[in-house]
Amino acid sequence: VQLQASGGGLVRPGGSLTLSCTASGRTSGMSTMAWFRQTPGKEREFVATITRRGDGIVYAESVKGRFTISKDGAENTVNLQMSSLKPEDTAVYYCAADDSVMLSIKIRGYAYWGQGTQVTVSS
Repeated sequence: VQLQASGGGLVRPGGSLTLSCTASGRTSGMSTMAWFRQTPGKEREFVATITRRGDGIVYAESVKGRFTISKDGAENTVNLQMSSLKPEDTAVYYCAADDSVMLSIKIRGYAYWGQGTQVTVSS
């Protein structure tokens, strides 16, 4: 499975941005997709995860109410709508996926990872 993330950029505090991640390759067994983020010198942290059919979702407390994870009709693409962005949301955002049906907030819960996309929140 290959994951391609896009949509990062520079946005002002309070602004919005949408990230997308599309999976390709052997995706038939893929069951969950997620977003993590990482800042220099810190461990990669969980942001949100969703089941392939979109019927199960978990958010990190730090983004709940501001970020929305969703699947598009193709099921192989996951979007992360980010609003009310704060400077502390600045990070490299990574897309991840796994064949397990169990939603996980742990890095080890995901076998497939995409390249990161930079999100910078600054005035």
